[in-house]
Amino acid sequence: MTKKITTTEDILNDRTMFTEKQAEKIRINIEKKAGKIWGGQRENAGRKAKPKDKVLEFTKRVTAIESRFLDYARAHNLDYNALMEG
Repeated sequence: MTKKITTTEDILNDRTMFTEKQAEKIRINIEKKAGKIWGGQRENAGRKAKPKDKVLEFTKRVTAIESRFLDYARAHNLDYNALMEG
């Protein structure tokens, strides 16, 4: 015997319990409270909004010489483990 799991969405879609307007208010309230618990961007948290349609870029925080060395090492397939042991 398998039991059907009733989700919040099932309850909100049941028109015998809530009207569409009431269900929408409950959904908005749930999203607002979940946002407080699960983190992400919050008011006055000092976090910038991440654009949803844009891929974020990587940044290298190194000096110009370190950056040139990394580019050289990648271009010449240097083995870092061998360099550190030798």
